[in-house]
Amino acid sequence: MKIGNVTLKNRYILAPMAGVSDLPFRLLCARSGAGLVCMEMISAKAVMYDNKKTYDLMKISEDEHPVSLQLFGSDPDIMAEAAKKIEEEPFDILDINMGCPMPKIVNNGEGSALMKDPALAGRIVESMAKAVNKPVTVKIRAGFDDEHKNAVEMARICEASGAAAITVHGRTREQYYEGKADRDIIRQVKEAVKIPVIGNGDVKDIQSCIEMLEETGCDAVAVGRAAKGNPWIFRSLCSGKEYRPSPDEVRAVMKEHCRMQTKIKGEYIAVREMRKHISWYTAGMPHSSRLRDQINRVETMESLLSLIDSL
Repeated sequence: MKIGNVTLKNRYILAPMAGVSDLPFRLLCARSGAGLVCMEMISAKAVMYDNKKTYDLMKISEDEHPVSLQLFGSDPDIMAEAAKKIEEEPFDILDINMGCPMPKIVNNGEGSALMKDPALAGRIVESMAKAVNKPVTVKIRAGFDDEHKNAVEMARICEASGAAAITVHGRTREQYYEGKADRDIIRQVKEAVKIPVIGNGDVKDIQSCIEMLEETGCDAVAVGRAAKGNPWIFRSLCSGKEYRPSPDEVRAVMKEHCRMQTKIKGEYIAVREMRKHISWYTAGMPHSSRLRDQINRVETMESLLSLIDSL
C-alpha cells in the first residue's frame, strides 16, 4: 500500500492517540509489525511558538519508519506555516486531525469541530498540501452528530484539495468512543474517493479486522484502543493467527517499555506514565486490581521494576 510516495510495510496501522502513541510505544508496535505508526497530535500554534514540549513530542527513531506526524489547528495559514517549519523533521507523512472529540479542542474550532465546516477543512488541506512535499492525509469522523453524518462530503473535499489518503473513524463526535462504529459510512467514503481510505473503529482482533476490510472495502485499518497494552495485536494481524505472549514476554516488554520511557522522559515522568501502560498490559490478569493499586503508590523506577518482577 502507498500513501503518496510513501510505501507502507502492510495495511495495519497504529492510530494516533494522545498520551499513548509516544516514541517508546510506537517502537514496540513497529517491532510487532505495524505497517505505519502515527504520532500523538501536536498543535500547529505550539509549533509556531517553538514550544519545547511540542518539539519533544516530535522525537522520532530511525527504527519506526514509516511514521506519520499529526497536526491540529483551524487556521489554514498557521497550519501551512507550521507544516513548512517542521517539514525537515524525519517523519514520512503529515496528517491533519479533524476527528478529536475532546471539548478543549472542539471548543477552539479544531479537531472534529471542522466536520461542521467542510469548506474550511478543504482550505486547510489545500494550504498544507501546497506548503510541503510530503504526503498530507486527513483523519475525520463519520460526522459531528447523528443528524450530520457528512464523512462522504468531507472526504471528497479533502481529496479535491490535495489529500493523499483519508482515515475515517466510524463514530460521530457526539459518540466520542461509545456505541458501535458505523462501517457503512466508511464503505460510502471508500466508494466516493480514489485516494486510499483507512477504516478506524472497533478493530480489536483478527476477526473484526477482516470484517472491517470486507464490509467497507477500505485499503487499510487503523488500530487504536485495542493496541493499548497489546502491541502484539499487529503480530496477530500480520500473521493471521492470534498471538498470545507468554507471561515472561509480557513482563520483559513492560520492563523494556519502562527503560525506554526513562531514557526519553526521565524517571519522574516515566514512572507516572507507565502506571497506565502497566494497567493496560495486565488487564484481566489475576490480582491485576491489587497490582494497579500498588503501581499507583510507587515513586521510583526501581520500585516499579520490582513490582513487575513480582508478577
